Amino acid sequence: MLRRLPKQKEDPNLLVGNDTSDDGGVYKLTDDVALVQSLDYFTPIVDDPYMFGQVAAANALSDIYAMGGTPKTVLNIVGYSVSELGSEMLTDILRGASDKVAEAGAITIGGHSIDDSEPKFGLSVTGIVHPDHIYKNVGAKPGDFLVLTKPIGVGIHTTAIKRDQSTPEQIATVTQTMALLNKTAGESLKMFSPHAVTDVTGFGLLGHAKEVAEGSGVTLQLDYDAVPILAGTEDLALADVVPGGSKKNLKWLADSVDFASRLQAHQRLILADAVTSGGLLVSLSPSEARAYVQTLHDKGIDQAAIIGQVVEQEKKWITVK
Repeated sequence: MLRRLPKQKEDPNLLVGNDTSDDGGVYKLTDDVALVQSLDYFTPIVDDPYMFGQVAAANALSDIYAMGGTPKTVLNIVGYSVSELGSEMLTDILRGASDKVAEAGAITIGGHSIDDSEPKFGLSVTGIVHPDHIYKNVGAKPGDFLVLTKPIGVGIHTTAIKRDQSTPEQIATVTQTMALLNKTAGESLKMFSPHAVTDVTGFGLLGHAKEVAEGSGVTLQLDYDAVPILAGTEDLALADVVPGGSKKNLKWLADSVDFASRLQAHQRLILADAVTSGGLLVSLSPSEARAYVQTLHDKGIDQAAIIGQVVEQEKKWITVK
């Protein structure tokens, strides 16, 4: 769709636009400061309104961390009907988001709402980054290792919640996973020299990996057994508790991925599962990848893992063993 729009006037201060489907836009203000901006919102994916606010905030803030930035200000975006739903639920959503924004060290400065019978909530986030230290979703180099900082399977579990097929333990785990900020992962990464960074969200692990591979002119080789996956995901996927978006992702990626022949259909869906507030996918040199994962483990990000490597471009953008 974007290709059909009139081409914008070129601006030398626009450092990252929409050409590479990156996680946010970056605009240079001075030689030392650039703005990082992103926006995201969606309908409720958990029943607890406070936790919905937490998840929505963590999801929106993640884009700033994925660009190497530090979140500074937030605007709330609300679709909600007070007359139909009352004000208490919205208060809890806003409180959850506010607490998560404060945890990130940012501040909420306003927002906008419309009357909508189907609740929707999200945030527009502005951060800052040094113009010379921006992370992009392109630049992965052959020989790099790939690190994923959070488990996948989120879309499958939130679908199970909607269908009343989740256990209390599964609900708690997926909610905590989504609400976990990528702050530690992002700030720890500044100790290293990543070649490409993105966060895993709606296009799933495979979809965002394809963006990295295609933008970098390489192939990403993933090891299914090394990918961190939420407990219970395979059982749910086998029972076809899978969101439509994940199935669309896999169909869209059909010509881009070479799957190992014994990788089963439900496992392929898990790799394409549409994620909310996922982890960072990072391409680093092997030594830095190992050190980065160890650093995250030492800081309590226990499921961060090396999940594959980067090779010279092959017929497909991604191979999965």
